[in-house]
Amino acid sequence: MYTPAWPHSEIKKIFPNIFFVTGANITYHNNVELQHSRNMIIIRDNDELSLINTVRLDDKGLAVLDTLGEVKNVIRIGAFHGRDDAFYLDRYHAKLWALKEMKHANNRETDIQLFPNGQMPAPDCSIFIFETSKHPEGILHIAQEGGILITCDSIKNWLAPDQFFSTETAKLYEEQGFFGAASISNVWKQACNVNSSDFARLKTLEFHHLLSAHGEPLMNNAYELVTKTIRQEYGV
Repeated sequence: MYTPAWPHSEIKKIFPNIFFVTGANITYHNNVELQHSRNMIIIRDNDELSLINTVRLDDKGLAVLDTLGEVKNVIRIGAFHGRDDAFYLDRYHAKLWALKEMKHANNRETDIQLFPNGQMPAPDCSIFIFETSKHPEGILHIAQEGGILITCDSIKNWLAPDQFFSTETAKLYEEQGFFGAASISNVWKQACNVNSSDFARLKTLEFHHLLSAHGEPLMNNAYELVTKTIRQEYGV
């Protein structure tokens, strides 16, 4: 029923109440096995935890997670993620927050819909939605530490293959140009066909840091690098 707990890192504190863990993800595309890394971000509000871009942890990892607080919310901001949501929803009887028109495994329904100026699972938190995307995709903005973006597939920060890549997938992704700071992949662009107007809106947000579902945390100069990528890819 659930995806296995594949290898993952330890949970790392990025900011006082924001944590980050990287793990392996295995998928198949055209009968080719792909193994790359993905990240889960954890936000703590007092003793309540919200999980974004879920990655299933092993028993040791879950024990550490439980020391941080109680999982209350699972937040899905990207159409192509969510395979581990059910594990956490069932284990912790958590609420599922998601974008409009997202379809979940096992016909599960969204508990609380994410929309601009609507209810949010954590303080100082708001949702940016790609209004022109073919598939639901959003970005969480945390108004702390000068502004933090939490992305799913829209903007990645894979600088190079890491320990959670297979050798074959690392080689393939290098050949396809998947690696780079604050990058927007051609695969995501083609799948979602987002209009440049959405990225023009994104540039109006204030942020210094980027925590993506893929790649390393991008600290301090995220705005400069993200806006540079947007200019290169969309001309805005």
